[in-house]
Amino acid sequence: MHRFGITWDYRCPFARNAHEHVVAGLRDGAGWDVRFVPFSLGQVHVADGDPDVWDDPARDSGLLALQAGVVVRDRWPERFPAVHLALFAARHDEGRRLQDPDVVAGVLDAHGIDATAVLDEVGTGAALATVRREHEQAVAGHGVWGVPTFLSGLRAAFVRLMDRPGEDTARGRTTVERILALLDGWPELNELKHTSLDR
Repeated sequence: MHRFGITWDYRCPFARNAHEHVVAGLRDGAGWDVRFVPFSLGQVHVADGDPDVWDDPARDSGLLALQAGVVVRDRWPERFPAVHLALFAARHDEGRRLQDPDVVAGVLDAHGIDATAVLDEVGTGAALATVRREHEQAVAGHGVWGVPTFLSGLRAAFVRLMDRPGEDTARGRTTVERILALLDGWPELNELKHTSLDR
């Protein structure tokens, strides 16, 4: 079984692409043990001298959904993949504002999750503490600075995928397997970036 982690913030379209591939691969039967790791892009972009987003989470547009995602991940793991992709879709396909509690609640309700229970747990500060802890562990342990970053053992790599798997679960599985093969099997390759795109 391949164990790896992948960071996310719902605001990033490339995180959406990568997570769709991961979920597609899991649905295709890939024997992966995946850790979905919350990571705040807002915290990464805090200017020197400014307060951390953890001190005033309401001012960061990504933290509400990130916290809700963590609650679902930890309390309803079997429903997390569908809710996870639906939160990405709400932001990137539907252009909805994930800092709006009604938008987040609507996604949760649509997937049979008790939105009141999730938002109440967010209100206690427990979910924020989890997001902060896992974000800071990713930074300290792997030098993570963005999403999506794949984490495997002591190695980590930021990966920008330009496509989405759609209903092609085999494509998702193959894509992620290629990434893991490079991450684990060819650490000498530090960066490969196309100078132009065929689109």
